[in-house]
Amino acid sequence: MEYNIFFDYGLIFIGLIIAVMAQSYLSYSYNKCRNIKSNSNLSGLEVAKKILKANNLDNIHVVLIKGNLTDHYDSSRKVIRLSTDVYNDTSIAAISVAAHECGHALQDKEGYVFLRIRNSIVPLVNICSKVGYIAIFIGFLFSLMDLAIAGIILLLAILVFELITLPVEFNASSRAKEQLEKLGIIDTHEKEKCSTMLTAAALTYVASVITTLLQLLRLILVALSRNRD
Repeated sequence: MEYNIFFDYGLIFIGLIIAVMAQSYLSYSYNKCRNIKSNSNLSGLEVAKKILKANNLDNIHVVLIKGNLTDHYDSSRKVIRLSTDVYNDTSIAAISVAAHECGHALQDKEGYVFLRIRNSIVPLVNICSKVGYIAIFIGFLFSLMDLAIAGIILLLAILVFELITLPVEFNASSRAKEQLEKLGIIDTHEKEKCSTMLTAAALTYVASVITTLLQLLRLILVALSRNRD
């Protein structure tokens, strides 16, 4: 029992450390690149509009959204939402984030398979996660291990979603760098800084996958341990 408890808390600690490290690296890279103004002197809004226009995506609107790093592309409404710092700023960080969201718009236009799969399974993942956590809670509370294990299986949908998200995010970043270079928005020296910023953002998704894996492993071990008892 002591070993199980130690291992249990160890998995929680490892997952927490990984998540904190990934987020810290993103914050560090973002703040660093935020202090470096791009030579093009274009704001995130201007970069997004330039990329969209160059790719005949005039039907996609770019709007302002509150928050920090809340930027995202809404495929259902064909809208790119940029946070205040990205929308108005001319830094390397701002144009990198704006270009990345445009990368998602390009994926949507071309019917990028992983984006299509991810968007299609969102409702299923939401249902599986809610039902899964409820089943696990009730299963552990009343020692119904079959129910708890069923809940854990349902939570695998979250892992599948996050695994599919990885190629979506890395591909969007690749498209972003390609567009920034192709349209002459960044020069050779700025390319490396943009790559650093986009890589840091992508690593947060890698951390999410690892954290979810550890969480599922922990739940499985707890369920197996209680089932033996």
